[in-house]
Amino acid sequence: MSFQPPTSHRYPNETLIYHGYLGCSPLRPTVAISIRALATYRQYHRACPRFSIQAQCKALCNLHSMPYRPYLNSQFSDAYDIYLEILHRVDRCLNEALVRNTPNWRLLNACPCCSYKLQDEPPQVIDWLFCIDGNNSLKRWASSTYGLTPRQDSRQARSDYWVDQAAVDKFKDMVRRSEVCLYMCVGNRNRCELGQANADDWENHATEQVGPESNFNCTERWRNAGPEQRKKMFSVFDESGIFIAACRHRFVLLACDMVRSGELAKYPLALINQLLSVFGANGGCAYDIGCVFSKTLSNSSLGPLAANLNLRMMVGAFHGHAHNRRCQLDWHPMYIEGTGQTEGEGCEHIFSSSNELARSTRHASRFHRHQTIEEHFAFWDEDKYAALSKCCHFLRNHYQEALTLVHTLTIELSAVKQALNLTDADFIRFHADEKSYLESLKEPPLQDRLQIRYVQVLDELAERRLEWVRAREAANQALTEVAAGDLRQINTAITQARIQVNAAYAKLQNAEALTSHIETQLAIEERWTVGGDNYKKYKDEASLQKYRVALDELERLVVMRLFELSKLSLSGTGKYNLQAAALDPPRPRLSWKDIADYSFLGEFDLLRYSRTDIRQVEWSKPAYREASVKFFKLRQAHEEIQRLNIEVRRLRTAIHDEDAQMTATVNTLLDSHLTLGQELQKHWKLRSAVNSVHLFRLDQIESQPGFSDANITFIRQPADHSPTDITSEYDTDILNYEEEIQATQDIADYISTVVD
Repeated sequence: MSFQPPTSHRYPNETLIYHGYLGCSPLRPTVAISIRALATYRQYHRACPRFSIQAQCKALCNLHSMPYRPYLNSQFSDAYDIYLEILHRVDRCLNEALVRNTPNWRLLNACPCCSYKLQDEPPQVIDWLFCIDGNNSLKRWASSTYGLTPRQDSRQARSDYWVDQAAVDKFKDMVRRSEVCLYMCVGNRNRCELGQANADDWENHATEQVGPESNFNCTERWRNAGPEQRKKMFSVFDESGIFIAACRHRFVLLACDMVRSGELAKYPLALINQLLSVFGANGGCAYDIGCVFSKTLSNSSLGPLAANLNLRMMVGAFHGHAHNRRCQLDWHPMYIEGTGQTEGEGCEHIFSSSNELARSTRHASRFHRHQTIEEHFAFWDEDKYAALSKCCHFLRNHYQEALTLVHTLTIELSAVKQALNLTDADFIRFHADEKSYLESLKEPPLQDRLQIRYVQVLDELAERRLEWVRAREAANQALTEVAAGDLRQINTAITQARIQVNAAYAKLQNAEALTSHIETQLAIEERWTVGGDNYKKYKDEASLQKYRVALDELERLVVMRLFELSKLSLSGTGKYNLQAAALDPPRPRLSWKDIADYSFLGEFDLLRYSRTDIRQVEWSKPAYREASVKFFKLRQAHEEIQRLNIEVRRLRTAIHDEDAQMTATVNTLLDSHLTLGQELQKHWKLRSAVNSVHLFRLDQIESQPGFSDANITFIRQPADHSPTDITSEYDTDILNYEEEIQATQDIADYISTVVD
């Protein structure tokens, strides 16, 4: 194929782009790729994030009946970079025409349901909800790991998704050193521990228990690796993952790189700082370790601002299952007023998709990694906007669920309240009573725990002494059954008897040594007698300790097979029931049906720490607990309907305002800048089709019972641009729009040939 260059073209790439191709080198290209092929790859990569440039090049080689060459990857990548840069500059021109180039415009308009506030809206306890979390899948290997020369690429990320590293590092040493909250929870994160440190980096610190009374810290549950292993792992990566913030409708708000570390405190602090400066007061933040991070936040330089703006931390509904019961009563969304049915796990949905990028970003340059991730986030947000009102997605699905729950739970709860003679105030009281009870529980003092252990050692010593006596008696009888004169059998019997006696005696000596050691620690001069007063006093506590061990084993089995309880080994409940029956008074027996009825794993804490029989307390009875859960779920459903009513109005008004703005801008551009106006028309064509679907679904939602002000648009509340008193400021990239008119027109011309 040959092209005849116009006389005005000075370079080959001008002629190529004029005919719909991009050269793979700037001055003398020998390979060119059609813009249609680049646009097609972009959409393929959108639909299947793991579809790589290498796969695209192999497919093109097969289509053109030519052998695959690895250098084609670099050529295609270079052309694709230029293609995305051109798209970016066109979008920049369109955003300028639409006045979408103001600071934080994307944040304030990414999710209309969250941020498109209207005048005269009913007040909410929590005005805006978001979640934060980190993920280690999108790591990038350090070049030094392979002994290679680092690749130099000075290009920077184009989008405003990213919070730059300098802004993140401002919080590196801003956690107050008097009491630093160390959350040692990379991977499965449920550790809540207070300690002393010099900064927010927890990786160099050990993981001891804080003290004997910290029995309700979310510690040692589902913990993967120790700090030393994590340090070694992080050292081979330049970026060890990403940390993101997302709204309750799962739009990506902000992201930052985790650099050679796990989830340090500076990452969530930096993101929360920027979100507070943009969205203001009465926010709600879900984090899988929100319980412990709230302490970090309050002790940081950001603490006074967060408190002044009434930011409410919480734990996501899914991760809340792994936190203890005491933690859930304060931090689970079900018990926090104003959250509705927000799950707080939007980041997990995003990561389930972005994990597909890991293969293509692991060995990429820093710029290409950022480019791939921000392209994916832009596509994700477009998909989330398209899915806002669809019947199988957010608004309508949540509305129908909330209405169903209100109808069902209202009937059930009314019957329960009548049968148990309860009122709504009783459920609030049950919650407070349970919280007070759990707060009052404490581990026994160290002296008592040593004495409990001493009783157990005395029992073991008596057992070992009995074993030794039996071994000696067996040795004395070893030759009675051996035939006289059979020297081989005599020698074998004597050897076996000697081994048994020696083994029993060694165990007895170890038990004696352990007993003497504990007696020394307790300053006991005369050994306690088994069955004596001191022995009996701590024997019950020793039995309770065995009960807890059995309960821990049962809980472990539940965690291992949480989603397939029917396949669990019955020995778990058998061991638990055996130890529960041995207590005075005996604890209730458990069947797998009982376990399946437990809403959270934290329910095990009521069994683990009970030294008194609480079965007669109202809030501990199964019927009352089940009724309490129904009450809080019903409250959530009512809150969800109220929030969805507001969000539906916001979305309808945003669509109306966007349509008016787009129509006016397109008409203006068609008169003043034809090619740019035509490009905006193509962008608006898809968006308008999506909005038409939204309006149809919104009509269906507004026809549901309980909705008011149907088919009415409202006026957007003016944004408050007054400066917020924050501890650190973020530099806003001011885009340079001094493009020549001819260059802009050329860009729009070839872009218009991409999709007709």
